[in-house]
Formats: sequence, C-alpha cells, structure tokens
Amino acid sequence: MKIAILSRNARCYSTRRLKEAAEARGHKAVVLNTLKFSIEVEEEEPGLLYGGKGLSEYDAVIPRIGASVTFYGLAVLRQFEQMGVYTINPARAIERSRDKLHSMQILSRRDIGIPHTAFVSRKQDVLPAIKLVGGAPVIIKLLQGTQGVGVILADTVKIAQAIIETLQSTRQNVLIQKFVKESKGKDIRAFVVGDRVVAAMRREATGDEFRSNMHRGGSATKVELSPEYAKTAVRAAQILGLDMAGVDMLEGKDGPQIMEVNSSPGLEGIEGATEVDVSAAIIQEIEQRVLFPEVDLHQRLSLSAGYGIADFVVHNIPELQDRTLREANLTERNIQVISITRNQVVTPNPKGDFMVEDGDKLLCYGELRELRALIREVPKKKKRKRRKESET
Repeated sequence: MKIAILSRNARCYSTRRLKEAAEARGHKAVVLNTLKFSIEVEEEEPGLLYGGKGLSEYDAVIPRIGASVTFYGLAVLRQFEQMGVYTINPARAIERSRDKLHSMQILSRRDIGIPHTAFVSRKQDVLPAIKLVGGAPVIIKLLQGTQGVGVILADTVKIAQAIIETLQSTRQNVLIQKFVKESKGKDIRAFVVGDRVVAAMRREATGDEFRSNMHRGGSATKVELSPEYAKTAVRAAQILGLDMAGVDMLEGKDGPQIMEVNSSPGLEGIEGATEVDVSAAIIQEIEQRVLFPEVDLHQRLSLSAGYGIADFVVHNIPELQDRTLREANLTERNIQVISITRNQVVTPNPKGDFMVEDGDKLLCYGELRELRALIREVPKKKKRKRRKESET
C-alpha cells in the first residue's frame, strides 16, 4: 500500500513512528504537509495538488491535523474522501470530536457515561447552570482547548461565575461541567483502534495540579482495563465515527465517565507507558480495511423465496434520512437492518434509536418487494479520468 500521513512536522514522534511502522510492514509511507495541498473542485473529478504539482494515487490516509489548521486540514481530508481514498479518521468524525459540546451532545443520546454538562450564553444563566451540574467545585472548559489548556477548576460558585463571565466577555464559548471528585488528578487514556482497545494507561497529575495531561507534567502507568471500561472506550469512538482515537475517561463512582475523545492522539506517551506498538496496530487496521475484501453475504446465506439481502447508500430517501430506525417502521415492513456503515465504521445490529444520516450504507434482509420499494435508483458514477501526475 501507499499511505499518506498528513502532518506538518515529519520529525515529531507520532508521525515518525507511523512512518516506521508502515515501512516495517512493507508499505510506502509519505509524510505530506497539510498546508501544501491545493484543492481542485471539478465536476466528476475531484483532485488535489501538492506543492503545485499533481498528486500520485494513495491507498490510505492517516490524518495528524493540528488544532490550529483544523479547517484547512479537514477540507484536504474531505477531498481525499471524495477521491475514494480510505481515511482512518474521516473529516466529519474529526470535526465532531474537536467540538467538545457537539461530541457530548452526540454521546448523551447513547447509554454511555458522561459528566453532567451545561452550556449557556447569557450572564443571568450562569448561576443556574452551575447549580444544574451539582454546584461548586465545577470544571470550566473552553470548547476548542487541547492538551489541558483552557480547563479550569473553580472551587467556589463566586470564582466559577467570575471566570465564566470573564471568558464570555472575550467571546469565548465555555462548558460548565460537573467535577468528578473521586477522579481528581487522574484519568484513563484508552487507545482505540478499530473495534478494540490496543493499549491503556492511567495518567496522574503532580502536586496540586488537577489536570493529568502529560503536557502538564503528569505521569503515566500501564493499566489493564475492565470489560466495562474497554467497552465504553470503543463505543465512544465508534459513536463519533473514529477508527483511531484516544478516549479519556474519569473513574467515577458509577463507572466510566467520558471526558474527551481525541481524534489525533499522541503516540509517545501511550507507547512509552505501555510498551505496546500502537503504531503497528494502526497500520494493521488500515491493512484490514483496504487490502481484504468483505464477505459477500449473498453467497453465504440460504434465503427463503421472496426474501433477499440488499445493501445501499442512503441518499434522498425520505423514509430513512434523518430518522431513527424505529421511526422508519422497517420491522413492520419485514425489513431487518443487519448493519449500518458510516465513515468506514460498522454498527452491527443497530438499535431502534439509531439515527440514519445521508451517506450511511445499510445492509438489510427482508422481503424483496419491500426492499425494492425502499431503495431509490442511484446514478452510476462516471469512470474517473486519469490525470497527469507526478510522484510524491
């Protein structure tokens, strides 16, 4: 395979390790500076230029997009997706994870633990919001903060109110979050690749620091996760649509509490603390996604007369789009949804509260008559013209 690693710093630990791991498994890995791309938007033939020249073909992309270049980086990543290149973390999923409020809103609809959180815009709503999440002490977070920056612990209501109002006066959007006191100064980072946790560590703050980030001087030790914590980490990543994620969890009295899902997690801390080759696990996941074909269920199942299996992409289907499976009443039409694929993430046997979105791929079993009535004809894509390219 030929793998593109989107990174502005080829020498940083994570980028270097990914390149080494890919080459060790016989692949070609090229580090490409995200800001050197030019995007070509053309009918039927989306393209990319790199350094002003044509870009050769790639089989997969590993995005290492820094927070400061999120907008442009996601635009580049979306273009790769339009060109049919597999990306281990799709642009839409990264966008969700980078917005702390949006990611919490998505997770809140699922049976998964999260700290009680509030978001307000008016000054007069600050005090009620603090009371709503359980009162002081309270955590205050900037929506776009990373590596522990923009996370503040306010010990009293007056201090919390003053901090929030000050930040709001500078047009900063902040979250007000319950303080999980039993997990003060420590958390768990689970590194999820595909459908499993490949490594996990417990991070602990030093001194009076309550933030356990290693960038803030915290220490890390290897930890073996219980099935509950491992399942929570994998589900959080899959719900947001990420094939690779660093899932940060607090150890609450009622079980794991998702603090953040990082779509571009660093490798140095986790590999150093656990001695697990996380980089190799990432490359192996890409191999499985790109190199090995999926099983054809049509050839493997014996079907009753009048019944069959169909897979189709949701596009302009009012009965499904932006509705839950329960609202679509598919079971009443003798249609069973076997799985839904969104941004290369497969959700097997989805429940009735699963919200179907444009672009989702549904694998269904049911009456052929009903399946035919449901599926709309999708125009065939024209064969993509081969552009003149230069090797990069």
